[in-house]
Amino acid sequence: MPKKILIADDELEALSILEKKLKQSGYCCTAASKGEEALKMAKLDKPDLVILDIAMPDMDGYTIASRMKEDNALKDVPILFVTGKELEPKGIEERVENLGAFGYITKPCTFQEMLDKIKEFI
Repeated sequence: MPKKILIADDELEALSILEKKLKQSGYCCTAASKGEEALKMAKLDKPDLVILDIAMPDMDGYTIASRMKEDNALKDVPILFVTGKELEPKGIEERVENLGAFGYITKPCTFQEMLDKIKEFI
């Protein structure tokens, strides 16, 4: 049975491309472009991994991750953060660790880099 991945990113083109490539790689994917939508989908789908963009307009990835960790049904789902911002890496690492996420990857990245990171978690 293919592993389920939920991708949450407000950049629709990037979201669509990643979803398509992950499906071609044998994963079952769902995608959300808003934070609340991502939380609802996570509760419905119980994914094996959530790929979360940190900077989203309605609810940032940190908030989504925090709400997932408060939900008994979602608290053990691995989270991989994605950021395209030139944020201070030390700050990102600290927040990622504090939220119990499994790491982060910086955009732009190659699909192979993303796939390698995903394979570390599931």
